[in-house]
Amino acid sequence: MTVSKVVLAKLSPTMEEGTIVKWSKKEGDPVKVGDVLAEIETDKANMEMEAQGAGILRKVLVPAGGKAPVGSLIGVIADAGEDISTLLKAAGTVAPAPGPPPPVAAPPPPPAAAPVPLTPVSGPRAAPVPPPPAGGRGRVKASPLARAIAARENIPLAAVSGSGPGGRIVKRDIESYAAGSPAPAALAPPGPGPSVVPFPSVAPGQEIPLSSMRKTIAKRLSESMFTAPHFYVTVDIDMGAAVALRDQLLKGENTKISFNDLVVKACARALPRFPLVNASWMGDRIATHSEVHVGVAVSIPDGLITPVVRNADRKSLLEISQEVKDLARRARDKKLRPEEFMGSTFTVSNLGMFDVSEFTAIINPPESAILAVGAVQKVPVVAEDAVRVGHRMKVTLSSDHRVVDGALAAQFLGEVRLRLENPISLFA
Repeated sequence: MTVSKVVLAKLSPTMEEGTIVKWSKKEGDPVKVGDVLAEIETDKANMEMEAQGAGILRKVLVPAGGKAPVGSLIGVIADAGEDISTLLKAAGTVAPAPGPPPPVAAPPPPPAAAPVPLTPVSGPRAAPVPPPPAGGRGRVKASPLARAIAARENIPLAAVSGSGPGGRIVKRDIESYAAGSPAPAALAPPGPGPSVVPFPSVAPGQEIPLSSMRKTIAKRLSESMFTAPHFYVTVDIDMGAAVALRDQLLKGENTKISFNDLVVKACARALPRFPLVNASWMGDRIATHSEVHVGVAVSIPDGLITPVVRNADRKSLLEISQEVKDLARRARDKKLRPEEFMGSTFTVSNLGMFDVSEFTAIINPPESAILAVGAVQKVPVVAEDAVRVGHRMKVTLSSDHRVVDGALAAQFLGEVRLRLENPISLFA
C-alpha cells in the first residue's frame, strides 16, 4: 500500500501552528478512512482530524500537548510490514526497532492518501464541514485547479466557501481563503447585563505561555494598529425610545432583545447606504461589498473571536438576537465552524455590559471600520430648558483613513443614531 502522511492542515487563514490536544488513536491501532485521529487546537477553535488513508497508525511524531507548524508531518499510517524508515529519517525521527507486526489484520488497500483534513469538534464523531452554499454531506464540489492549489497549500476544501455555480469552489475562493481573515478587534460578549467570562486564573509574577489564539491576536492587531491610519468619531445617542421599546418587548412578547442586537440591526440597515464603510482595504484597491456581514466581537477564556451574522440587513431583529446568542455560546465552547467566524465586512464591539461608558476599538483588517459601543446610562439631560433623566449611549467609530474620511464617518454615525433614536424603523 502507499504510505499515508498525516500532515497538519491549515484550518483558518490566520493559523500558523496547531496544538495536539489528544490522539484518539495510538500507535499500532488500525485506522479506517474517516476515523478520528486526533483533536487539534487552532487559533480559532478545537477541531477533529480525520483519516483519509487506511492501515495502521505506525508512528505518532507529535505527542499530545505538542505543537507543530501548518504543513508539518505529525504521524504516519501504513501497513504493518511497510518500511517507513526513510520517511521517519527525513522527519528527523528514528524508526522503531524491527520486530513482529502488531497482531492486527491489515484493512483492505485504500485509495491514494492525501493530507488529512480538519473538521470542527461537535461530539464524539464530527462530520466534515461543507461550504455553506453547497450544503449537504456529499463530496465537496471544486474545480480541478482549485483542488490542485488546495492540495499544494494544505488547505482543507471542506473549510472553504464556494462562490461558483451551485456553491462550487473555484480558484478565487482558495486564494481568498489563503489571503486570510483576521482576529477580532476588541472584547465584547453580546447581550444585556453583566457577562461572566471564565478568564484564566493568573497570579502576580506569573509567566504565561502564549496560546495560538493569543499569538494571532497579537500579530493581527499589531499589524492593524501600526499599518492602518486609525481615526475616531464619537456620538452620543438618545436611547430613551429604545429603552421603552425593549421594555415593552420584554413584558409583552417575552422577547429577549439586547441593546447590542439593536445596534447590530441599526448598523446593518445603515451600511448599504455607505459602501465605503462596508468595504475592505486590499493594498492596491478598495473593495466594496454587496452583502452586509456583521461581526460581533465575543470574549472567550483564551482571547477574542468574532462570529459573523451574515446578510444581517436582510434578517429581522429577532433573528439577529437569536443568532448572536447561539454564535456566542458556541464560540465560548469552541464549536464554531470556519465559515461562522470568517468573512465579516464590518464589526461591532460592545463593552456596555461591563459598565464601560466609552472606548475605542482596533479595526479588524481588511475591514475599513469597527464600532465600539458603550453602556446605556441614566444621565441628566436638558430638554426645552428643563433638566430631566435621560438614557444615553456613546458609540465610537474607528475608521481606516485610507478608505473612510471624517465627514463620511460622521454621516454614517448620524444614520445609526437616527435609527436607534427611532427604533421602530428597525422593524420595517
